[in-house]
Amino acid sequence: MKGFRTIAIVALVMGLALSNVAFAQSGADVYKSKCAMCHGPDGKKENPAMGTKSLTSPDVQKMSEADLAAVISKGKGKMPGYAGKLTDDQIKQVAAFVKTLK
Repeated sequence: MKGFRTIAIVALVMGLALSNVAFAQSGADVYKSKCAMCHGPDGKKENPAMGTKSLTSPDVQKMSEADLAAVISKGKGKMPGYAGKLTDDQIKQVAAFVKTLK
């Protein structure tokens, strides 16, 4: 019985870890299709005329995922909002992905 419990715990931990990897991968895919054209593939593209700033900047990286999700959802400046164009989960996934950009 003790061996079964150990296997169950290991399986649960591995499942949670893999779901986080899939979550980040999905955010990367959405980023590439919806965001990279303006922010660059690595998030470092700045275009003052367009109002884009590097997503790797300290100002952006210090934002919480919830704050980033709000910007993605509602838009900011010249950036359009993606509420209604992306699901809430996709918006959260992109926000999580932006936090990985360095």
